[in-house]
Amino acid sequence: MEVGGKRMMRRGPGRVYRTVVRSGLSNVYAVAFEGMEMEAKHGDTVLTGRIIDQQLYGILERTNGLGLELLSIEAMPDAVLTGPESKRDPENSEL
Repeated sequence: MEVGGKRMMRRGPGRVYRTVVRSGLSNVYAVAFEGMEMEAKHGDTVLTGRIIDQQLYGILERTNGLGLELLSIEAMPDAVLTGPESKRDPENSEL
């Protein structure tokens, strides 16, 4: 799904991860990271999306296989996603 020019992952189980790779990635790479939001920032690319832990290994393998330099990867709070998939009913959210 595409929202405001950013590719978004469907809401479901898993955690939100933010992965940063060196250099700006073109839309050609979007296929390799299907369902993740891609954003160019300061000459690097930030990939953000909800993934289950097993998929994390796949993302790391794709990053390596494409010869990309991994700068960081971290688990983020759900609020990081900005698309409609990230909207929650405040009455049903856990603290």
